Amino acid sequence: MEHKKGDLTMKTPPIVSPEEWEAARQQLLVKEKAFTRSRDALAAERRRMPWLAVDRDYQFDGPKGKASLLDLFDGRRQLIVYRAFFEPGVFGWPDHACRGCSLGADQIAHLAHLNARDTTLAFASRASQADIGRLKERMGWKMPWYTITDDFDKDFGVDEWHGHNVFFRGSDDRIFRTYFINNRGDEAMGSTWTYLDMTALGRQEEWEDSPEGYPQTPPYKWWNWHDEYAASASPDPRWVKVVDNANVTLKLD
Repeated sequence: MEHKKGDLTMKTPPIVSPEEWEAARQQLLVKEKAFTRSRDALAAERRRMPWLAVDRDYQFDGPKGKASLLDLFDGRRQLIVYRAFFEPGVFGWPDHACRGCSLGADQIAHLAHLNARDTTLAFASRASQADIGRLKERMGWKMPWYTITDDFDKDFGVDEWHGHNVFFRGSDDRIFRTYFINNRGDEAMGSTWTYLDMTALGRQEEWEDSPEGYPQTPPYKWWNWHDEYAASASPDPRWVKVVDNANVTLKLD
């Protein structure tokens, strides 16, 4: 079939019977499952990457005043920092942040799900807190967003281009850099799963191939409505019953 739009001719795939369509879907599904297994294996390898100690005391401005990198964890074990470009000299200033960074901000899942896995997501830019607060209000964004005041962006590879840095807080409050992603790999960020997959602990579910001793719980059972995670640290017994009665298992094939 050919469709014309202006001077553009679009050649679409053939129209087939339901049986032929299903056969084609099953053929593609083999490759899609292989891709899923490959992605899981890559995430498992990522969880075994060496860590880099962060020995410098980086400082930020936040909505409550001065904040250290440790403060950005907000008491949780893991921290993901996205370097967003919102500052003088960036296209869109002062009304908007970078279009690409803004598109990424628009697709972020509700942060309660990340927080439930002991993980904090924060944005960081060189704009003032007054400008950041104004932008968040205009765009309806809820993520914590800090002002960079030193060489944090330069030291972590995000002084000229956006990117996500992932950090881990040890029991002694020592901080480690565990992962970094930018360029094309950065565009897929936004879902709870893509964020968790790039952290040192992963999704923290029992099916994952993680180093010995890593925290893991059954899949599905920890899920909750985003406004009820704070009600209890344990899985909601009502949801656990639903999952158990349905005999739900995670398919990895």
